[in-house]
Amino acid sequence: MLLKNAARPFTLKAAALFLGTGVGLLLFFRSEKERVMKEREEKQRETVKSYGKPKIGGPFNLVNAETGERFDSATELAGQFQMIYFGFTHCPDICPEELDKMAEVVDITKKEVGDKVLVPVFITCDPRRDTPKVVKEYVKDFHPDMLGFTGSQEEIRQVAKSFRVYVSSPPAVAEGEDYLVDHSIFFYLMDPEGKFVDCYAKDTTAEEVATSFKKYYEQYIAEGGKIKKLE
Repeated sequence: MLLKNAARPFTLKAAALFLGTGVGLLLFFRSEKERVMKEREEKQRETVKSYGKPKIGGPFNLVNAETGERFDSATELAGQFQMIYFGFTHCPDICPEELDKMAEVVDITKKEVGDKVLVPVFITCDPRRDTPKVVKEYVKDFHPDMLGFTGSQEEIRQVAKSFRVYVSSPPAVAEGEDYLVDHSIFFYLMDPEGKFVDCYAKDTTAEEVATSFKKYYEQYIAEGGKIKKLE
């Protein structure tokens, strides 16, 4: 007499079901991991945006590297869209890559929207080394329209704070000693009234940024906005 609870033989069908279930679980866990990572990245990006337009950015008064004179953004950039990036000239790779991308955005915009409608701006977060002369030569490597700015450490700290930019550098270094500056990696898009519009992280392509800008530009014009082009 056979026992009712006797173990059933491990058939090919059972093996296939077992393997199928295992593969399904593996794919599910991978999918969940990717979803969580994507949500985490999106949350970090939204942390910047969540402050709202009135709380990100604002007018700044720094030294224009091209002229060596003080530059008041509230008057000099009024009526113009600006794309602002914080970095430093001794950055080995990320800053050059991002500024190349910004230059590409400007060139795409020139072709698809028009000339002088988007001003690319570089603000150093390493004023100890980035003098006006250094910044002037640096921005020339990326785009002829790019404006470069520097100032005192306190001035740069205040401007970075207004844009919610994280900056960290060694508090005390010997003269001539090399060091790196850790900082946020975002483009900040500001409208002609100096209000925050959007920000773009490192993983955003030049084409995506340009497409996004074109949308904001067209919306601004459709609502009666006027653009003052730099000479």
